[in-house]
Amino acid sequence: MGGQHTNRLIHETSPYLLQHAHNPVEWYSWGPEALEYARRENKPILLSIGYSACHWCHVMERESFEDARIAGLMNEHFVCIKVDREERPDLDHIYMSAVQMLTGHGGWPLTVFLTPAGEPFWGGTYFPPVDRHGMAGFPRVLLGVSEAYRQKPDEVRHSVAEILAGLQQGEQHDASPADLPADLPLTAARALTRHYDEQHGGIGEAPKFPNTMVFSLFLRAWQMTGERTFLERVVTTLRSMAAGGIYDQIGGGFHRYSVDARWLVPHFEKMLYDNALLARLYLEGYQATGDRAFAQVVEETLAYVRREMTHPDGGFYAAQDADSEGVEGKFFVWTPDQIAAAIGGEHAEIICRLYDVTPAGNFEHKNILNRVVDLEQMSRLLQRPLTEIATIIANARARLLEVRARRVAPARDEKILTSWNALMIGAFAEAYKVLGTAAYREAAERAVSFVYTHLHRDGALLRTWTAGESKLDAYLDDYAFLVNALLDLYEGTADPSLVSRAAALGETILERFEDREHGGFFFTGTGHEELIHRPKPVFDGSIPSGNSAAIQGLLRLFHYLGDARFLTAAERAIRGFGAGMAKNPFGFAHMIGVADFYLRKPREVVIVGRPADAATVEILAQIHAKYLPNKTVVVADPVKPERLPVAEGKAQLDGRVTAYVCHGYTCSAPVTSWHEIEPLLEPARG
Repeated sequence: MGGQHTNRLIHETSPYLLQHAHNPVEWYSWGPEALEYARRENKPILLSIGYSACHWCHVMERESFEDARIAGLMNEHFVCIKVDREERPDLDHIYMSAVQMLTGHGGWPLTVFLTPAGEPFWGGTYFPPVDRHGMAGFPRVLLGVSEAYRQKPDEVRHSVAEILAGLQQGEQHDASPADLPADLPLTAARALTRHYDEQHGGIGEAPKFPNTMVFSLFLRAWQMTGERTFLERVVTTLRSMAAGGIYDQIGGGFHRYSVDARWLVPHFEKMLYDNALLARLYLEGYQATGDRAFAQVVEETLAYVRREMTHPDGGFYAAQDADSEGVEGKFFVWTPDQIAAAIGGEHAEIICRLYDVTPAGNFEHKNILNRVVDLEQMSRLLQRPLTEIATIIANARARLLEVRARRVAPARDEKILTSWNALMIGAFAEAYKVLGTAAYREAAERAVSFVYTHLHRDGALLRTWTAGESKLDAYLDDYAFLVNALLDLYEGTADPSLVSRAAALGETILERFEDREHGGFFFTGTGHEELIHRPKPVFDGSIPSGNSAAIQGLLRLFHYLGDARFLTAAERAIRGFGAGMAKNPFGFAHMIGVADFYLRKPREVVIVGRPADAATVEILAQIHAKYLPNKTVVVADPVKPERLPVAEGKAQLDGRVTAYVCHGYTCSAPVTSWHEIEPLLEPARG
């Protein structure tokens, strides 16, 4: 740290920006002050974008931003702006697209050079402090860019014009949408199987990301066709990840990705969104197979979120760092001696064998725990009963978690982001529906209450809350993810106020985000700060795109409320993205799942019964236990007059809990037992 020196970032709330508040760089945050200063001085802008759990962001800070000489060059030649990509995904989206166009790749830290008007003309990602590995050192880059800006204005203008044209073109949406081919989801799933790793599960080679949306699509393809290979690919992947180092074997929850193809060595940061999406995928795996091990992964992951990632008032924190005490992964790794000291000799041997802990180690002379044998193999190996082995392991894990908790923990980013909270609310809601654990319902409801208390003002959402301060207008994904989360929770609680709230958000999406000219939805709402480009993000990356989530939420709202405006906007958007889905299934995996919902249409299940009655609860539990990706579930209380439109006129038979299953605008006769309901839920297989 540069002594007691502070820069303007000291007034920010983002933990990432505050990490840079003591740099000798005269950082500004993005805003009128910095942009006005750049215009006045005719100085180019050095824009640096990252996030708090990003390992290479910390490295570049240590090497360059804390170095007085390099900071001096930055201050002399540029107006330096620091942005937290999680607070400002709009800026990240625009400038990341620009750098990908310039260099063919992207990533964080993102380093972009802009004109005073905010137009990008050159950029890259991480730059070392000196020339090395064939990369120009940062000082050389700074001087070169500054000189080019001053002495070659024509080249700068040309570069800006090319990038701006590329940004406009990159998100073209087919304005004359055609009907989606009925076989699109299945064709896409088949195309994606070519990239499946038969040996370790997952998609592609190293580095390997969970790619939850691809495997969700494989489950849909299995349900559609009955082809077991789709299911087997999902099962192999879920088992491999749960046994690997990407999964925290002691504390539950998943790290960001694996640097190798076999899920062993993770990038150790833990992100809220990964854990939300993975919990859902494991729930789907459990519904499809009944394999209790998948449910256990969900329980351990959600236990981790409740223990380490939840604000006392119920919101969820954004991320945990990879490093502790300046060393990557230090918090998570073990030696045989540390395990013996924690749990005693005899049991330590069992744990070391189960989790592949050796004196040589598998990561910088230490051990990332990963399961190399399962409990049955262990019980045969040691000739001891399975129950005894299971008890020893459960006790040892609890003890190791206790011991690990005394270590210096990785830093936690305590920003509470609306969109990521919505993903986790949806995960808790699904887990409540599938596993029936009341604490999951409570966690989801408390987080909804947090969002509506702190991140909802004058009928509009805000993006981020940190340390008591809420700020920034929400983006498309904040609205769209929350619509879906509220509907997920409604299906488990039958609380009609959740549908009203979701509908109000859906109205806002139509009013403030829809591209009325071409269809689809912009990332920023009307009235948002003028930027050089108004993005319309369509690619499903580590989280679903705002467009795919908005289409999903609007389609679901239509099936609950029958309001044709929701259907029209969703239909126009999804048809316009048809060509993109067919061409690039990997980049549209979640949207293709939404297309499946649209094409096959959901089973609309209406249960007429008192929500708290045992018979209602029992029938709902049976419905939620099944893998049914395309469904809506409505509970209509027979003694309450107010009803969702889809439940109008549906009465009980003989005072018993009664179900109606509608599909494609026709409804079944009322039925009152599970064996009558179940066949009505089965999809027609092609």
